[in-house]
Amino acid sequence: MTLKLILPTEFSAELKPQLPTDVDVVWADTEGNFEGDPQDAEVYFNWYYLKQSTLQKVLTAAPDLRWHQTPSAGVNHILTPDYLKRKIVLTNGAGTFTVPIAEFVMAYILTHTKCLPQLYTLQTQRHWQRSIDFPFQEIDGASMLIIGAGNIGQAIAQRANAFGMRVWGSRRHPQSMSGFEKVVGGDEWRSLLPEADYVVLATPLTPETRGLFDESALRSMRSTAYLINIARGAVVDESALLQALQNGWIAGAGLDTFETEPLPADSPFWTLPNVFITPHCSGMTPRITERTIALFLDNLDRYRSGQPLWNVVNQTLGY
Repeated sequence: MTLKLILPTEFSAELKPQLPTDVDVVWADTEGNFEGDPQDAEVYFNWYYLKQSTLQKVLTAAPDLRWHQTPSAGVNHILTPDYLKRKIVLTNGAGTFTVPIAEFVMAYILTHTKCLPQLYTLQTQRHWQRSIDFPFQEIDGASMLIIGAGNIGQAIAQRANAFGMRVWGSRRHPQSMSGFEKVVGGDEWRSLLPEADYVVLATPLTPETRGLFDESALRSMRSTAYLINIARGAVVDESALLQALQNGWIAGAGLDTFETEPLPADSPFWTLPNVFITPHCSGMTPRITERTIALFLDNLDRYRSGQPLWNVVNQTLGY
C-alpha cells in the first residue's frame, strides 16, 4: 500500500520537487481543508502556527495517523488529552530555531545596554546628544543565567561567551557543558538569581514549568537585572512580572512571548518604557523553512526505512 502523507499547502512549492515519487500526498491548509482524501494517511506534517481547530480536523479525518512532525520546538499546544490518547509518535523542530533565537537574545541585551531606542529617537529628531548623557553599559564580564540549557540555551551561551559574559545554566539533568561555568538542576537556579545580570528563559512549557518564574523569583533578582523570555509566556507569572517592571524590582525585560497572543492592544506591557516587545518572531528567518523541510525529509526517509526518528517528543514530559 502506498504511504499517504498530509502535508502543508504553504510548503508545497519547496516540498514537491523533493518528495519521493512513490508516496501519495494530501495537501492541507491552515484551516484544515484538504486537497484529497486523508482517511488512510499515516503521516502528518503541519505548517507553523498550528491551530487547535485544524489539528482536531486532521485527527478526525485521519484515524490511521502514526507519525506527526511539527515545525515548532514547543508542543504544549499539541499535547491535548485527545491527542495523547491516539498514541501518535510526535517529532518537533528542536534545533532548527537555535541560531536566530540566540542572535535575538543578544539583540535584546545590546538594545538595553546601548540605549538603542533612545538613540533611534534622537536620529528621528535630528538631535545630536553627547554620549556622556547616556547610561551605556558593557556586557563584558556580566553574568547570564539561562533557565533551560537545551539546544537553544547552548547556542545562547556560545554567543554570550563571545561577548565575554559569564554563563550559568539550569536543566532537568545537570551536567558539565561547553560554554557554561556551571549547570545546576532542580530549583538551584533560584539561588543564582541575586548574582545574575541577565536571566534568559529558554525552557519548554510543561505542567512543571507553567508559572515557574514567579513573584519570588522576580523579587530575588537584582534591581539592575534584565529578564529575557524566548520560551513561552506562561512560563512567567505575568501579573508579577508587570509589578516587577512597574515598581523597579528589575531594570527591564525583552519579551518575545506572552500567555495571550497576539498581545491585546490594551495590555499595559505595551506602554512600559523598560520593555522591548517582539511579536513571537525571534525564531523566524528564511533559513528556518530550509531547515524545517530538511528535517522532515530526513525523518521521512527514516520512517520509511524503520530507523529511529529525530526529535521524538517525550509526551509525558512534554518536550
